[in-house]
Order: sequence, then structure tokens, then C-alpha cells
Amino acid sequence: MATYDLVVIGTGPGGYVCAVRASQLGMKVAVVEKNATLGGTCLNVGCMPSKALLHASEMFEEAGHSFAKMGISVPAPKLELPAMMNFKQQGIDGNVKGVEFLMKKNKVDVLKGTGKILGTGKVEVSADGKSQLIETKNIVIATGSDIARLKGIEIDEKRIVSSTGALSLDKVPGKLLIVGAGVIGLELGSVWHRLGAEVVVVEFLDRILPGMDGEIAKQFQRILEKQGFAFKLGAKVTAVDTSGKTLKATIEPAAGGAAETLEADVVLVCIGRVPYTDGLGLKEAGVALDPRGRVQIDPHFATSLKGVYAIGDVVAGPMLAHKAEDEGVAVAEIIAGQAGHVNYDVIPGVVYTTPEVSSVGKTEEELKQAGVAYTVGKFPFTANGRSKVNQTTDGFVKILADAKTDRVLGVHIIGIEAGEMIHEACVLMEFGGSAEDLARTCHAHPTRSEAVKEAALAVGKRAIHM
Repeated sequence: MATYDLVVIGTGPGGYVCAVRASQLGMKVAVVEKNATLGGTCLNVGCMPSKALLHASEMFEEAGHSFAKMGISVPAPKLELPAMMNFKQQGIDGNVKGVEFLMKKNKVDVLKGTGKILGTGKVEVSADGKSQLIETKNIVIATGSDIARLKGIEIDEKRIVSSTGALSLDKVPGKLLIVGAGVIGLELGSVWHRLGAEVVVVEFLDRILPGMDGEIAKQFQRILEKQGFAFKLGAKVTAVDTSGKTLKATIEPAAGGAAETLEADVVLVCIGRVPYTDGLGLKEAGVALDPRGRVQIDPHFATSLKGVYAIGDVVAGPMLAHKAEDEGVAVAEIIAGQAGHVNYDVIPGVVYTTPEVSSVGKTEEELKQAGVAYTVGKFPFTANGRSKVNQTTDGFVKILADAKTDRVLGVHIIGIEAGEMIHEACVLMEFGGSAEDLARTCHAHPTRSEAVKEAALAVGKRAIHM
């Protein structure tokens, strides 16, 4: 019987990073993976392939609509979707091989099969009708999440698709109906809209991007509508008729009222994700779940069963790969007797559309609800030199600071490369920095990041270029 210091179930960003860190700390480690490839949802059917298609479709749109005004004369671009999908697959393969290399480099054993916890220190790994029992001092559950399903609407991954199917359509749909105006729906909608689809987004709430700063979300909606997106907010999809050549979706107001029918070639269901705990044997082993089906943990990631920990999408908190990675490092360090820690107040989030939307810390709505006195500094990209000369002036930077201490509490950016620009705010907030600290930090000219400095100056009502 194989014996380990740590067995990690799941090899997504949380699981494989946890395994690497544990190995660095001197543990004998194994990972259990039920799929043919390592990397979990993120590398195989999530973050990575979607970014490949976002990039490729953006280049397609640039060539078709932006080159001419820059004095670049090229024939109208022709879409070769199979080649674009091959580009996506090359990226997936490269990343998956990278994780395989990391496992070998760090002497982590990869156990292929489905993991089931039989109790403290015992994991059963099953594959192809055969099972083996693994003994281990510690277990980390890193099984991630699955797509949330809409009652009464069956996903076939051909005409009614989840994010997984939307990454592998064999042709551009004439009309794409997206259920849910969250990050994933808007990103995938951007891909297919750029490639020629007519996109309609139906959202139950009266706004897009739930949880993000309201002012940012409103401007982002206006930008997407200008690009050609159509939104039906405060509405729900109650049924999809698949009997005809085109799909017929029944849309009803969320507050009640008369229904309408929308036709579509493809319906994309993007209403969130749910923790994945199938087959883990948690109930039988005595691992407690919360009312939402997430694994309950204490502040040190420990579950109700001794020696068993959990991280990532399967526990509470934002379902983000980088959150899972940080938790993976933290729990490995805790198991090794160190002081692993994750600062949940500084977890950035990014929407990888064009323009991008990024955020870290509190939104204005959260500060109001908590009764925190705050000041706001904003700076538009229309007043940023680099953005002007590149003619990419959509969006702005917004900084929220404590009214008494000037400590930065939240930063929100909508604009080109917003996802890269958010990290100076993250570093500043990790050190408890103030808007004044950011305002007095020299920024290279001409860069879009100067807008961050100007927004920090605007907190003190002294922006230079506005």
C-alpha cells in the first residue's frame, strides 16, 4: 500500500499548486485526477481556452475594423474557425504539459482515477473497475466546481451549451442567446459576437456583472451595447423549445408578467458554478457541507474530519483560480507547521473582454452598506495620453479610500489592459497603502497606468490632467 504525507484530490490550479508547495516543503505528495489530462477546468475548458479565443477573436476584429484607420491596408479577414480552434488547443496542450512537467520536477505522484475519502488518512482511487487504497497523513480536497444548470433546460453541448460547449462550437451561430450576464457569459459572448454572431443576454437581476462596482457595470453595459450586444435585464428564461430548426426561448419578466419568445441558433447557459463533490464520499466519511453544498472549513482550511482540508471552488469565497492557488500554498504551509495565510480583502477579479474590467477590494455599494466613510477619485482614459494616441479611450479608473485614514479600500478599472493594471493596487493594499502613497509614486510616461496615479491624485482633488 502506497503511503504519503499528503494526497491532493484534483489537479486544477488549487490542487497542483498545493502539491508543488507541499513537495517544496519536504513532503511526499500524490495527486488524484479523474480526467485524462491535468489542470482541471481552468486549463482544459475554462480560463485558458477562453483567453485563447478572446485573443484570437480580438485580432480578427482588429484586422477587420481597426487596421485601416491606422494606415494599414489589408484584405478583409476571413475566419477559419477550425484553425482558430486548433490555436486554442495548442494553448491547452502547452499548459497541460507544463503541469505534467511540474509534477515530475517536484516528484509528485499522479494517480489517475476517482478519489474517495474513506476516513482519516485513507483515500480510495478507482479507475477502469479497479481500486487501490492509499494511506496518507493529510488529504486536501481541491475538486473545484461544475456548471450550474437551469431547471427544465437540458444542456446537450450542441445547441444548448454550457461554457464548455461554447468553447468548441463548430460554426458561428447566427443568433446566440446567453442566459446570465456574469463574467463567463460576457467573455464568451464577446468571442462569438466578434466572429459574427448576434448576441442577446438575458439576466435575472436588473444589472450586469453582479457583485462588481455598480458604476463600472453601468458604463461597461453601455460600451457592450455600443459594440452590438443586446440586454434583457430583470428577465428569466423559463423554457427552450428544441423541436424546430431554430431554438425558441421563452423569456419572462423576473417580477412577473407577459412572456415573450426569442429565437436563437445556440443558447448558452451561464448562471454560475456549483461546488463539485460527487463521488468523494464526504457524507459517509463525516465531512460537513454548508447549506450551499460547499465543504465547511475553519480558518486553517480544516474540515470536520481530522487530517482533511479543502480549498478552491469547493469552499466558500470567489470561484477564482488565483484564490485557489493562494489557498493551495497556504494549506500546504499550514500542514508543514508554518503560518499559511490568504488575505481575502485583496483578491483581484478580471473580466477579459475588450475593454477589460478589473477590480480589487470593496465596491462603493459595499462601503455604503457597511457605513464606512470614504472618498472617491476617478480618472477617465479620455484624458490619458497613451490611450488618446492609440484611440482606445473607453473607461476609467476609480479609487475608493477611507475618508479618515486615506487607506485604499477598493480599486476598479474599466479599460484596455485593466487586468494587468490592477496589480499595483493589490500590492499597495497588501501593505495598507494610502491614495497619497499611490499618488506620489512615479509612473512611466506615456502609459495607461498613469491613469491609476491620476485617480489617486483625484482622491485628494488634485488630478493634474483633468
